[in-house]
Amino acid sequence: MTTQPTNRTPSVTRQRATIFHGYGATPEDHWFQWLADQLKAAGAPTLVPALPDPLEPDPQQWEDTVSMALGIPDEHTAVVAHSLGCLTVLRYLGSINEDWQLGTLVLVSGFVDRLPALPDLDSYVGAGYDPAELRSHINRIVIIRSDNDTLVPPHLTDRVAERFGAEVHVVAGAGHFLASDGFSTLPEALEAVCS
Repeated sequence: MTTQPTNRTPSVTRQRATIFHGYGATPEDHWFQWLADQLKAAGAPTLVPALPDPLEPDPQQWEDTVSMALGIPDEHTAVVAHSLGCLTVLRYLGSINEDWQLGTLVLVSGFVDRLPALPDLDSYVGAGYDPAELRSHINRIVIIRSDNDTLVPPHLTDRVAERFGAEVHVVAGAGHFLASDGFSTLPEALEAVCS
């Protein structure tokens, strides 16, 4: 007997999710709203907060916004971040002074070092950040990158994965996962949260 494939979205009813955009973006850009809609359809309450002044980001304002949106995560919390949002989320998680545990962390084109293509972000990045100390607080880490990202060189995303001891999922020809790169959906991120 042959079974027919279904188009049902997997259920993640025990999770809540928050998606953080990056530099120069808004919650409505790229694949963020698509992912939020998919997660909501799967039963996960999902937020996509607007980080203030995305073209002139202030680290403290961005961390404060992450703090307000995320609060103290638990094992039922999933976080998806893109680009500069990744560094911001990592710094916020590292600043939490009470016990916390994050269920799933998905970093797309993440980095913690200065970017040759975006020197305007040097002051934001500063000395970078070492995420290794966060590993014991995160149940599952998924790192997604392209093989041709001209804004965040792939080796910088690989460096984040190495510090976490996490595997890297490479999407061929995806650039920086922007709408201009052809990305208004990102099934890899949905799968990472739902699996």
